Amino acid sequence: MTGLPARPWLSGPPAPVTGGVSVGLPEAVLFDRDGTLVADVPYNGDPERVEPLPTAREAVAAVRARGVPVGVVSNQSGVARGLLTHRQVDAVRRRVDALFGPFDVWAVCPHGPDDGCGCRKPAPGLVLAACARLGVRASRTVVIGDIGSDLAAARAAGARGVLVPTPVTRPEEITGADHVAPDLATAVRFALAPATGGGRTASVGLGTGGSSPAAIAPGAGGGHTAAADLGTGGSSPDASAPGAGGGRTAAVTTGGRS
Repeated sequence: MTGLPARPWLSGPPAPVTGGVSVGLPEAVLFDRDGTLVADVPYNGDPERVEPLPTAREAVAAVRARGVPVGVVSNQSGVARGLLTHRQVDAVRRRVDALFGPFDVWAVCPHGPDDGCGCRKPAPGLVLAACARLGVRASRTVVIGDIGSDLAAARAAGARGVLVPTPVTRPEEITGADHVAPDLATAVRFALAPATGGGRTASVGLGTGGSSPAAIAPGAGGGHTAAADLGTGGSSPDASAPGAGGGRTAAVTTGGRS
């Protein structure tokens, strides 16, 4: 145990920002940080190393343009490991806000894998804390990330999850995902697609190199099921980055990622 309080770090407006979201749209879209919004730099505490991934800024802007709140949910176990300070994590947060525009909420887990917190993805705590801060329902929230723990956290919280694979995404994480998109812009288009309701199936074309469809879990987002043809494109970070970054634990030390 690190002695850190067993709760996430929250940043953003103190009052809920929702209101006026159109019927059929999510009440919020939450993004993973490293490998989803910005290049995955292991345990990054340097704002100068923050680099937005292709289509990321456009994707976030598209959500904002529809009046939907946006947030970030991020594991940063480098704090528990003594590799990052709160000040460094906050400096990176401020840099991301400067590049993308301020996010309505940030929920960050500073704990390590053995700390027993409820916020570290794949636990649902970050998603639930962000939704509570925004005053939205998790069941009407979409979580977008690049690894299985992002989608597991969404599923555990009752939210919808969309996986945007990168070179560090494991094959079993792709096959086990509720929904897969080839890039962040496509993931956002899916997230903003009106719910069809009534158990109907909505087909979302994601590219030309079709593969097996991935189905949204029943009951998430109006009870409809969406099928996706997986394309060949994608917004990938530097392929040289190891399978750990920004608070994720390298497979060589734990067999997984934070």
